Amino acid sequence: MAKEEGPTVELRQRKKPKSSESQRSAKEEKKINDTPIPERTPKHILFQRFAKLFIGCLAAVTSGMMYALYLSAYHERKFWFSNRQELEREITFKGDSAIYYSYYKDMLKAPSFERGVYELTHNNKTVSLKTINAVQQMSLYPELIASVLYQATGSNEVIEPVYFYIGIVFGLQGIYVTALFVTSWLMSGTWLAGILTVAWFIINRVDTTRIEYSIPLRENWALPYFACQVAALTGYLKNNLNTYSERFCYLLMSASTYTFMMMWEYSHYLLFLQAISLFLLDIISVEQSEKVHEVYKIYIFSLFLGYLLQFENPALLVSPLLSLVAALMLTKCLQLNVKKGTCVAKMMRVINFYLVCTLTVTLNVIMKMFVTHKENGHMLKFLEVKFGLNMTKNFTMNWLLCQESLQAPSEDFFLRLTRSSLLPFYILVLIICLLSMIQVFFRRINGMSVKETGTLEDGRIGERPEIIYHVIHTILLGSLAMVIEGLKYIWTPYVCMLAAFGVCSPELWMTVFKWLRLRSIHPVLLALFLSMVVPTIIGLNLWKEFFPRLMTELTELQEFYDPDTVELMTWIKRQAPVAAVFAGSPQLMGAIKLCTGWMVTSLPLYNDDDLLKRNENIYQIYSKRSAEDIYKILTSYKANYLIIEDSICNEMGTMSGCRVKDLLDVANGHVVCEEGDKLTYSKYGRFCHEVKINYSPYVNYFTRVYWNRSYFVYKINTVISFQS
Repeated sequence: MAKEEGPTVELRQRKKPKSSESQRSAKEEKKINDTPIPERTPKHILFQRFAKLFIGCLAAVTSGMMYALYLSAYHERKFWFSNRQELEREITFKGDSAIYYSYYKDMLKAPSFERGVYELTHNNKTVSLKTINAVQQMSLYPELIASVLYQATGSNEVIEPVYFYIGIVFGLQGIYVTALFVTSWLMSGTWLAGILTVAWFIINRVDTTRIEYSIPLRENWALPYFACQVAALTGYLKNNLNTYSERFCYLLMSASTYTFMMMWEYSHYLLFLQAISLFLLDIISVEQSEKVHEVYKIYIFSLFLGYLLQFENPALLVSPLLSLVAALMLTKCLQLNVKKGTCVAKMMRVINFYLVCTLTVTLNVIMKMFVTHKENGHMLKFLEVKFGLNMTKNFTMNWLLCQESLQAPSEDFFLRLTRSSLLPFYILVLIICLLSMIQVFFRRINGMSVKETGTLEDGRIGERPEIIYHVIHTILLGSLAMVIEGLKYIWTPYVCMLAAFGVCSPELWMTVFKWLRLRSIHPVLLALFLSMVVPTIIGLNLWKEFFPRLMTELTELQEFYDPDTVELMTWIKRQAPVAAVFAGSPQLMGAIKLCTGWMVTSLPLYNDDDLLKRNENIYQIYSKRSAEDIYKILTSYKANYLIIEDSICNEMGTMSGCRVKDLLDVANGHVVCEEGDKLTYSKYGRFCHEVKINYSPYVNYFTRVYWNRSYFVYKINTVISFQS
């Protein structure tokens, strides 16, 4: 009997887990059986869903196309572009925009695509005494793609190169608007939010985009892809997403993340802020942890693929994005090795934030120790001076501080957003979402369950992971925009999107009614009613006040008139030798490179230490230095011609202490700031004034060969001996 009982007991022990498995499978079968059958959905409901989807997609695409056509028409009216000669059109590209477009022209002139790429990556025809990899240093992938498309599609027989180039950028802006439309639609559930987003975006376009002033800027090429990435991420984070939709969002997010990183040299900083937002989302909403870590994998893949295709760009290896993502994934591995529910696991969750921060900083320091890089060291110095951590008399740092785009936003910025009703609604929506997030967070801490699939009656907008992400992201971007005005062009579009989502979202209204405990009127019906009426009223007011202004801009014919610059470029092309090298302000040198193709001594680019030093040295022509000093500086860069601009030499209208000549006087010690801007003794006058008088010793070094109302061109002589 004992021999028989042994195996009987063993059999019972083996059946025990089988019974639990069968119970589990029975429960799963019961869940499957309890789920509603899709076939039973009434046909009229399917038709309503299809009609809503069709109308929304049609409205999104139409909004993007109309905005692109609006930009094209406005650009034509502003510059009278079609009635201008090629030289006059090219002059409209200012500063670094001229450099980008000039390389697009060079690619079209190249005998083959391969030869054109080689000449750009080994470029020694732009800056004197310097060979640069222009593709890597200036992120010229947009120009490479545009040139390939222009020639591959046969557009050279149909449209001029400049129209094809700016047409692509305008088309990308249409995609930008469509992506913002879709994002607000995904968040609110109604395409009315998308229409309101587009309306606010266009009305506040002075603060949402720089497309009107500088078409070829890298951000104008890159931000549309980032908007697509944000739209895909928003859909990817949503609950109740079917497999096919999730896969589509993942693929779109992967493609747009990599493309965005290739288009803009500063893209990884913006993705770093996004990664921080996702990290905080992971802390608040643990249900989306797996999806968040899938996004981290996309970052890793995009960084390393970008590193390889950007000629092993070390900036991506020392990027804070790579350090943060590596720290996050390493932290997750440490947590996976700890059993859930244990005391150690709870402690790991408590110190997770501290661990990630520490690892991120440590990994970034280690990477910078082993990877040779020159990644924007001037940016760190600029931030130190910006926040008062350091003082400097350096010309470049002070010049950057004086740039309007790098200063704090002015009061006019907030007044414009308030007049269009955008800022008040944004603040209201942000506060409601933030309070709801805090409420959900404390519910989790107290151990209260949170539904995976919330309903409208619940009124908990702060439980939705995509809402949590957008709230955190807009707070981070807004904090930076309050310090540096140039970042408003990244923040303000998402202000439009978040504000439009809020006023059009029944769930947000329901959240407020839950707090107010509204019972006199059915809260769900009232939420649905207000989510339609309020945006309609806002839209009608915007239409009444701002639509006439937009129409006036399209009907008002303006004209770009700069005859002095046209005359200067014409003289250079006709009179200057082909091998001549020109020296002058970086902004003017960009125009000369585009309009004439002649070599220059400096460029309006601020991501290279050597170019920054060149700019500072060439700007000495507006300082109180001797003719001999200026001559030595110019000949050290093999310059043959010098161009003096009256607008800089006689500058009057800029902010006090921010004129180029004032900054040079401070850097050269010709002004003592501590004694109330007292001028110190200098035995030399200001060079740009003195050289015009044509007396010794200036005439020994420089000979005036051309002048008009704005420019004075001097040939740099070859002298045997210097005279004091």
